[in-house]
Amino acid sequence: MTSDTKFSTVVAEATATKTEIATFGAGCFWHTEEAFRQCDGIVSTSVGYMGGHFANPCYLDALSRITGHAEVAQIHYDPTVIDYTQLLTIFWQCHNPTTLNRQGPDRGEQYRTVIFYHTQTQRQLAIASKKQLDNTNAYINPIVTEIKPAGDYWLATEEHQQYLSKKKIKRRPKKAP
Repeated sequence: MTSDTKFSTVVAEATATKTEIATFGAGCFWHTEEAFRQCDGIVSTSVGYMGGHFANPCYLDALSRITGHAEVAQIHYDPTVIDYTQLLTIFWQCHNPTTLNRQGPDRGEQYRTVIFYHTQTQRQLAIASKKQLDNTNAYINPIVTEIKPAGDYWLATEEHQQYLSKKKIKRRPKKAP
C-alpha cells in the first residue's frame, strides 16, 4: 500500500466517523504528532507542512527555510470524545509557546508555534485559550504562537509518519516555563 493510498484510507475512515480536523505546529512535527497520537478520541494523525508559499514541499524544502511552511501535525478527532479545547490544552503542554521559530535544539521558521484553525469556532477558542494562558503568567516571556487560517496541507512522506512510534523513541519532555 502506497503512502497516498494509506492516507486516503485514513481520511476515508475519519470522514466515516464524523471527525473534525485540527492542525498544530509546535516545533518538530514528530514530537507534536506523538503528543496527540494515543489520546482517546483521536481517530488519526499525520504530519506535513502548512502555511507556506511553495506547492508540495518536501522535508528538505521546508528545512531549507525557503518555503515559509511550518512542520505541523494534522489531527482527525471525534468531538464527542475529545473536544477542541482539550486539544488546545495538549498543544500548549507539548511545547514552549514563547520561543519564536525554535523548539529545543530545532531552529527555523518551520519550527514555529502556530495554530491553524479550520473553523471560526476553532479560531475563537484558540484566541481565548492563548489569552487565558498568557494571563496566568505561567511564562516569563510572552506567548508568540500564531493563530492563522488553515491553508493547503502537504502530507510529509511515509518515513515521517508516526516516526517516533516506529523508531520506539520516547517524546522529549517539555522544559518547565
